[in-house]
Amino acid sequence: MPRVDRKAARRKRHLRVRKKVFGTPERPRLSVYRSLKHMYAQIIDDVQGRTLVSASTLDKELRGKLTYTGNVEAAREVGRLLARRAKEAGIQAVVFDRGGNLYHGRVAALAEGAREGGLDF
Repeated sequence: MPRVDRKAARRKRHLRVRKKVFGTPERPRLSVYRSLKHMYAQIIDDVQGRTLVSASTLDKELRGKLTYTGNVEAAREVGRLLARRAKEAGIQAVVFDRGGNLYHGRVAALAEGAREGGLDF
């Protein structure tokens, strides 16, 4: 029986999702990356190939608030911070790119935090 490589499976899922999800200047893409210790999120305009806004658990604003960066509470805070920065940049609506991860746990918490902050998706 062949060994399943989790990284390769995630990469395949991400490519499958990216075929359908594309960010425009009017509705950029909210991309999520999840590592064991941290969460990263970017709002990207795929037409220009530019990152418009980003936030992560490594940001100075969140370092003092968070006791641990690899949990649901930290992901929700990253979502809120990203939404606040997006509003400052004039971004109201985005398309959500879960990055090949399941919409569950930290990824779902980040999305909920972004919605709480006022992003529409």
